[in-house]
Amino acid sequence: MRSFTEETGFFGNSDAEQLVREYGSPLYVYNENILRERMREMEGLIENFPFTANYSIKANSNLEILKIALEMGLNADAMSPGEILLLQKAGYPAEKIFFIPNNVSPDEMRFAVERGIILSIDSLSQLETFGKHFPGGKCAVRLNPGVGAGHNEKVVTAGKKTKFGIAEADLPQIFEIAKRYGLHIVGINQHVGSQILDTTPILEAVKNFLRLSESFDELEFIDFGGGFGIPYHKLNDEARFPLEEYKKELAKVLSDYAAGKKNVPLFKTEPGRYICAEGGVLLGRVHAVKTNSGKKYAGTDIGMNDLIRPELYDSWHDIEVIRNGKAVYGTETEEISVVGNICESGDIVAKERNLPKVEEGDIVCVLDAGAYGYSMSSNYNMRLRPAEVLVRADGSHCLIRRRDTYEDLLDRFWA
Repeated sequence: MRSFTEETGFFGNSDAEQLVREYGSPLYVYNENILRERMREMEGLIENFPFTANYSIKANSNLEILKIALEMGLNADAMSPGEILLLQKAGYPAEKIFFIPNNVSPDEMRFAVERGIILSIDSLSQLETFGKHFPGGKCAVRLNPGVGAGHNEKVVTAGKKTKFGIAEADLPQIFEIAKRYGLHIVGINQHVGSQILDTTPILEAVKNFLRLSESFDELEFIDFGGGFGIPYHKLNDEARFPLEEYKKELAKVLSDYAAGKKNVPLFKTEPGRYICAEGGVLLGRVHAVKTNSGKKYAGTDIGMNDLIRPELYDSWHDIEVIRNGKAVYGTETEEISVVGNICESGDIVAKERNLPKVEEGDIVCVLDAGAYGYSMSSNYNMRLRPAEVLVRADGSHCLIRRRDTYEDLLDRFWA
């Protein structure tokens, strides 16, 4: 065993125990240096062509992290009017926001159009709706590239078993609807899935997508989507997504595509979890250790309302045990399940793991919780959502979202 948080100096000038004592438990903690490093990697993915990486606010919606992404030169994706508002609050201008909704009302479409934000149309019926309400307007269309991949069937967003995108066979109908309403299709986008660690499906989707792009004559941008995975089993030295290998292979594909063209559209990608997953951890206090029918459990205050990924996707998150501010490792381990405080048997953070002997009062550190952690949290069981803290580049720390209060829960019931 080793300690990722100690190797990276994750907690800066402080330690997990000090942060929990100051801000409470459970607690999301983000490391600015790691976040910026991942953003730099994505910004440098495509060279020699117009390119931007789009920060996916659905992965992590903290306002301070959005400001960092904007400072680092990233554009952004939004999936709802609320996400658009938050991006604008962070300083994003309309031209840096791409609205990628799914099955929305004309009112939501208008929300973007009136702000000068290009939106993606996900189906022929939605394209018809857009045309009726905004004749002569600009939009993008989301295509289903026919290739899907991902760590769980719930996050495979292309191929034959998905609700997303318009199939290649329906391209003629896209152009018929566009002509009828005088629409200008200025962009195409796709997304094959999430948590992909192999370059093959992503490259195949890119090649196929570029082929489909040849059917459009007004393209200002081509959005390849994302899906790049991160090593959730990092304490066992799981290999990273081969970014440099992908970068080289992608450069060849794009060079072949651009050969002989006078104008090349802007290329985009949506890295999603790749940017923020490893830059966040979730800390929680162990309040009980017990054995039931020979199975040992460490009972913590990290409920599935705080982190739902293990319950929703059977997701793995590496666990560090922290005692008196120091990671416990290199000692004898035992099999134990780390569980939360929610009234469901599925409320399990980590099932039957070999961990150092856990004691009451220890802190459990859930790694790689920076993506789809807080953003998918809830008040289930009327639990309070955690605070969020940022460890700055200089090692200092600051509160970037306060913990819920009981007043927050009650105030929502009255106007």
